[in-house]
Amino acid sequence: MAEVSLLINLPLSRRILIMAAVVLSSTLYATTLLVASTLLPQMQGSFAATTDEIAWTTTFNILATAIVTPMTSFLLARFGRRRLMVGCVTLFTIATWMCGEAESLEAIVFWRIVQGGAGAPVIPMANTTVLDLFPRERHGIVSSIFGMTVVLGPVIGPAAGGILAEAYNWRWAFFMIVPAGILATLALRFALPVDGPNQPTPLDWTGFLTLAVALAALQLLLARGERLDWFESGEIQIEALIAALAFFLYLAHSLTAKQPFLNLGLLRDRNYAVGMLLVTIYGMVNFTPTVLLPSLLQGYAGYPDSIIGEIVGYRGIGGTLGFGATLVIGRWDPRIGLALGFGVLVAQGLWLMSLDLNVGANELLANSVLQGFGVGVVWVPLTLLTFATLDARYRAEAMSLFHLLRNIGSSFFISVSVSEILRSGAKNYSRMTEMITPTAKTLQNPQTMGGWTIDTLPGLTAISKEITRQAVMIGYLNAFAMYTVACAAAIALAFLARGRPRAAGG
Repeated sequence: MAEVSLLINLPLSRRILIMAAVVLSSTLYATTLLVASTLLPQMQGSFAATTDEIAWTTTFNILATAIVTPMTSFLLARFGRRRLMVGCVTLFTIATWMCGEAESLEAIVFWRIVQGGAGAPVIPMANTTVLDLFPRERHGIVSSIFGMTVVLGPVIGPAAGGILAEAYNWRWAFFMIVPAGILATLALRFALPVDGPNQPTPLDWTGFLTLAVALAALQLLLARGERLDWFESGEIQIEALIAALAFFLYLAHSLTAKQPFLNLGLLRDRNYAVGMLLVTIYGMVNFTPTVLLPSLLQGYAGYPDSIIGEIVGYRGIGGTLGFGATLVIGRWDPRIGLALGFGVLVAQGLWLMSLDLNVGANELLANSVLQGFGVGVVWVPLTLLTFATLDARYRAEAMSLFHLLRNIGSSFFISVSVSEILRSGAKNYSRMTEMITPTAKTLQNPQTMGGWTIDTLPGLTAISKEITRQAVMIGYLNAFAMYTVACAAAIALAFLARGRPRAAGG
């Protein structure tokens, strides 16, 4: 509490400098979240790795992030805000440089683990610091500015990284982050006030280890489930069993321990509990279209990479407009702002459900802007509603769980969506090919068949390819339907929270 007051009492110019430093730091980390996804083909060739082997560069980065994120509150109490932020950004910058210098698969995987672990506390600590710097009546504005890092960072990374990788090689996608990382480290070092440990407490090793094992098993399950055909694989069954058992042990220990690793008592706060559900849904819908659309457009609609990159980039334009709109929306009841933002995402999801493989680029660009606008509008009222009644002294711990669930929601929903695309595509392909027979009356009609034919092997091959395209498209439409339902559920869920609640102490 004393340090929160210290930050608020700093001169305005210094608070703005601190805010710029923490926003830059969190943007850098958010930029690296998806940057590796655009580099995997080049990295695979560089290291002569298989598809499964190169995927570990992303999987282990996510694992490290998931394990270290809940430790943010403990690390803050142990080292203090200034040392923690400067240390994390410094180590993150070094790891990013070493990722670019890696000469073997083992080296790139190791440094991606360090990068994920070092960067994990950055976003929750940056978000906490932004709220601590200003009084509650300014939280809407500063949350809007900070929220751009959550939405725009993962757009900037793949776009800029892809351009540099194409012009030079994949290593420059990592090197481009280093100068900004050095700048952020220096800014944090000189802008943040000196502080010390804040009543450090012993680490609850039982709670930490059981939660870490549960998160690691869950993330492995989500990352590898689609490749291994989910529960048809013995590995996935073992990971699911370990995750369930470890999470049960974590809950049992946390509900009986005097000083648990994470204070589950925070969930007694109604708005915070509702916010945890909402931020999980927000994570589910935030990146799903961005991840799914490129594979659809490249593999089945024949779009070039340059146009796909432009479509993804337009999401950033929508996000900027959405965050600009929250300067007004932030003054409303947060539940109304959430309903509006998720309502925009419902409309965008319904639009996606109406697309076909002949969709034009302009329509996709407009849809991407609309999705960016929706997620931009949601962030500020979501943050305000979640932390409105929570005592400021619990903010760092609560924020770490907030961002942890956002990341888990994203991993979970992307995995489920990809699984549905594959399942539905295979099922519909099987059903549609049953109709391709010489006795089918529809196929005997020249007006229906056009240039198609089933009398030759090339003709059958062409029809098979077209059936594959249409069957996969149905799978994508099913995934977009799941996305739309999740957005609609969030609207109803938002009204379970208290509207314009009175702020808690601090």
